Amino acid sequence: MSTTGAPPQSDQANAAAAAAGVATQLMGAVSTMKEKFEAVGGNEMLSKVSSSIPQGAKDYIGNTTKSLFKREHIRSFTVFFGIGEERPFYLERSPSLLMARLQHNFAFFYLNYMIVFALLFILTMVFSVKTILGLVFLGLAWLFVIRSSSEGHLKIGPITLSQQNATIGMGAISAMVLFYLLSHIFLWALGSGGFLVGVHGVLRDASLHQDSEDKVEMSGDLTLEGENASFLNPVEGEEATPNV
Repeated sequence: MSTTGAPPQSDQANAAAAAAGVATQLMGAVSTMKEKFEAVGGNEMLSKVSSSIPQGAKDYIGNTTKSLFKREHIRSFTVFFGIGEERPFYLERSPSLLMARLQHNFAFFYLNYMIVFALLFILTMVFSVKTILGLVFLGLAWLFVIRSSSEGHLKIGPITLSQQNATIGMGAISAMVLFYLLSHIFLWALGSGGFLVGVHGVLRDASLHQDSEDKVEMSGDLTLEGENASFLNPVEGEEATPNV
């Protein structure tokens, strides 16, 4: 008696082994690319570009990046969806109040909105067979170029290229291929993410959290003197008498 409908275990094992082999080759290619990049003076080139940027611009970019991407600015799942609140979502009909809500939500949830765009982009890319195959073939092409130019030059028919020129040419080809593979994914993620973010920004009433970043931390004991102290903490056996 034979069963059908399930692939043999040997085929699954072969497929897993092939995928593992491709992944290993790609990781090796990335490591080799890093070594070749350093060999052709890539680090020196980046150092020259970095040194040409004014220090004031570097400080401004660094401070802006730190202030924008603070981990504490990522709102929790409960706050993002208003779980436990009485009316977390409703449509504000007053235009002025609606604009104030949008301004607050975009300022308050901006990192969450960026995460939404990133997740949509990654999920779309993962479920796109054409994109995955294109990235695999691009990695194999890099592996071929690196191995073929290991002696310092790459020969393609009658044409001989130096390792540096071959790397630059492959980089340009990679940029065009990545643009072709990822442009439609980026546009789809931008459109769908913009729609979801817009709906959330319009409907989410986060007015309870508007002053959450304006709180003043207080420490120490509260000390009251004079009439307030005797009024709030009456002496045992005495009753506080109101002023007539």
